[in-house]
Amino acid sequence: MKIHEYQGKELLKKYGVTVPRGFPAFSVDEAVAAAEKLGGPVWVVKAQIHAGGRGMGGGVKLAKSVDEVRQLASEILGMQLITHQTGPEGQKVNRLLVEEGADIKKEYYVGIVTDRATQRVCVMASNEGGMEIEQVAEATPEKILKVFVDPKTGLTDDEAAELARGIGIPEASVAKAAAEFQKLYKVYWDTDASLAEINPLILTGSGDIIALDAKFNFDTNALYRQQEIVGYRDLAEEDPAEIEASKFDLAYIQLDGNIGCLVNGAGLAMATMDTIKLFGGEPANFLDVGGGATAEKVTEAFKIMLANEGVKAILVNIFGGIMRCDVIAEGVIAACKAVNLDVPLVVRMKGTNEALGKKLLAESGLPIISADTMAEAATKVVAAAK
Repeated sequence: MKIHEYQGKELLKKYGVTVPRGFPAFSVDEAVAAAEKLGGPVWVVKAQIHAGGRGMGGGVKLAKSVDEVRQLASEILGMQLITHQTGPEGQKVNRLLVEEGADIKKEYYVGIVTDRATQRVCVMASNEGGMEIEQVAEATPEKILKVFVDPKTGLTDDEAAELARGIGIPEASVAKAAAEFQKLYKVYWDTDASLAEINPLILTGSGDIIALDAKFNFDTNALYRQQEIVGYRDLAEEDPAEIEASKFDLAYIQLDGNIGCLVNGAGLAMATMDTIKLFGGEPANFLDVGGGATAEKVTEAFKIMLANEGVKAILVNIFGGIMRCDVIAEGVIAACKAVNLDVPLVVRMKGTNEALGKKLLAESGLPIISADTMAEAATKVVAAAK
């Protein structure tokens, strides 16, 4: 789950991280009121969407008068903002952040993720702030410093100071920067975040360290114990099909292809999509029905897949471990009848009650294409989609 920049800064502020003064605005009048409340000669008007690259897309503008704040807010609110992370369709801007201007002497980067290789939290920092960290990693990886944090101790004073000095923060500001790193680590840890990123973290002319941006992603599996974070959720920023899938505990992500995939297990789902691509097809979605799929869940999964008009064929690929093949077969039959399926359907199933599941499909009277191996299933569904 993602949140907006202004929400991320609310979190940071609660943990003592220094952020610019600012207010969210949902209308032009609210943006003007925010500027008047902030006072000062310069304001930044920022589009709030769940994507990076807003500035390059025209979603971050500097205003030097209240009238200019009004003008920029009018232009940005409601625009379809296109960035490298939104795709060509862009994202509609429904919220703004109006913020005081900052005295930027130098920009840095700091980010926190969980590193699966070391099974520790990785705190990264760089003196290349304001740039896409992926570009820095590709072009000059030596400019990204990393500390792998022992969960027993958290980010220590020495580790935080080492990062600050390593990215060239002046000695007079090292203590301030180290303290900000440690606070950011605590936010990450306490909120079950999967990403916490400040880009840029700035050094001001007076030597202060300020978080000029804030990006957070959260572990969806931990949201049950993070009700405050759940309250930040903006459904307008999420795919309607993915929202609908979450109501039925389905893991669904829509893609650009034309072959719908219904699979049990995330690993098998990824392998299924890879196999489809290997045989010349393009998956239309990732869809994991989990180990406890019922006929109702399978029916809803079919409805969600078929709501995508680009779907020309469906592949059901099931491994019957915890989930029995006959139960999935019953669900597939019920779903086909419920949605009046009118695209080709290929089914491959292996494991518990496999023979019974195949028998139920064969006797259903439905035009289901059976496959025994993943290669055979992929070949048949790619051909069917064409």
